[in-house]
Amino acid sequence: MLSKIRINHIIRSTGILMAAFLANKILAIGRQIVIARAFGTGAEYDAFVAAFRLPDILFLLISGGALGTAFIPILSERLTKRPADDPDGWRLTSGVLNTLLLVVIAISIIMALFANPLVEWIVAPGFSPEIQDLTANLMRLTLISTIIFSVSSLVGAVLHTHQHFILPAIAPLIYNIGIMAGALFLVDDFGVYGLIWGAILGSLGHFLIQVPGLLRYGVRYRPIFAWNDPDLWHIARLMGPRVLNIVVIQVNFIVMFNLASRLGEGSVSALDYGWDLMQMPQTIIGSAIGIVLFPTLSELAARNDIATLRHTLAQTLRIMLALAIPAMVGLIVLGRPIIQVMFERGEFGPDSTAAVYQSLQFWALALIAHCALEVVNRVFYAQKDTITPFLSSVVSMIINLGLALLLYQRLLAGGLALSNGVAVTVEVLIMLVIAHYRLNGVEAGSIANTLLLTLLSAGAMGGAVWAFITFFPMLSPIFIAAFGGIIGVATYLLVGLAVGVKEIRLIPRLVGRGA
Repeated sequence: MLSKIRINHIIRSTGILMAAFLANKILAIGRQIVIARAFGTGAEYDAFVAAFRLPDILFLLISGGALGTAFIPILSERLTKRPADDPDGWRLTSGVLNTLLLVVIAISIIMALFANPLVEWIVAPGFSPEIQDLTANLMRLTLISTIIFSVSSLVGAVLHTHQHFILPAIAPLIYNIGIMAGALFLVDDFGVYGLIWGAILGSLGHFLIQVPGLLRYGVRYRPIFAWNDPDLWHIARLMGPRVLNIVVIQVNFIVMFNLASRLGEGSVSALDYGWDLMQMPQTIIGSAIGIVLFPTLSELAARNDIATLRHTLAQTLRIMLALAIPAMVGLIVLGRPIIQVMFERGEFGPDSTAAVYQSLQFWALALIAHCALEVVNRVFYAQKDTITPFLSSVVSMIINLGLALLLYQRLLAGGLALSNGVAVTVEVLIMLVIAHYRLNGVEAGSIANTLLLTLLSAGAMGGAVWAFITFFPMLSPIFIAAFGGIIGVATYLLVGLAVGVKEIRLIPRLVGRGA
């Protein structure tokens, strides 16, 4: 089993990341409030959202999740062995960085040259020609931030390898500040282009804030490609299936936004706003725990400590359920007043609120699966298995495509969100079944027990909030959201403790460490 010191380290690091991610999400809310006031769910913001789709895919494929998944275990191994030619891993890091930049810049140039047909045929065929041109121009500028993020993501991976989480967690704050600055100070003069320039400045800040961390560990950059280093090619081989996995994930999103563009003006924005709102608890719960846990899972896998790996996975999933299920219920019952408080002003009116809430209700149903995915797939990555998550994501993609085509005209943007949630749930279940056989079980009984008790407690929470809203409909949205939230949290904690949701007792430790 994990030592008490290791458990306390994980809890402390997770609490810190949760606090940083919470601060980032609060700042992101402020960013979205400013953007919503200026653009609502209109065509210009549709173009802004669509312009990021392919650059984001490029980032994720080459330098985002794929690189981190492959790079961190290999660099950790090198730092452990400390070979004479590269004891601190800077030669390997420099080679990866320079190769990364070469590939990303080359692809960015190609994408910039073919931006118009890419938008017309793939990203947003339902947009008018004028908005398609705007989307293509915005996409060309967005590629600048993609190149910067490529460098910044590698820096973050290096810091994570050294168990340094604070600066990479702060970096997104700087990025959001950049976009907010663009919305506040550049939109009046440059329109929606001001948001893009703000994003570029934010990405630069995202990189620069992490540089002091590199200096702390004695960074030594070398202008080399290191293509003769076998570890560089090992990273490339590990990235292959992960890249394909991300391709599959992004195909899902391309299809969703492609179909949403056919549902009329504002549908793309409604889908994106709903996704952002669901991502708030998903990032704080799923991403924070997954990031902190990954090095520990890798160490356990390297030691072939299957029993502890199995118990760590099960315990982590139980904690996630205890956090994600009440968050899901909260988004469903309090989603409308939350949207009203956050966004309903300026160009964002009641119709926009209704469209976003319709999307959010279905996105909320996907919250549990997206949180669980952050840990379940890392169990396989820790074992240097990138094939299983890829094959599971292929099944998920097929389900998502079929359901999206079936539901998008019936349920509009909500149907697209629902199709994604069902598909990701199946993906998680497939990997859990495989993990069950690989790890000699996943303590399914204890996970199911936590699931049932948490659903019962969250159901009581939802009923209490619904009763409050029903009896006091005259209250303003801000009071409904605030008092409804307090009532919901109190009900969940009291009922949860009464029925025996043991994981609730860990929440104060997480919150305390974060503070």
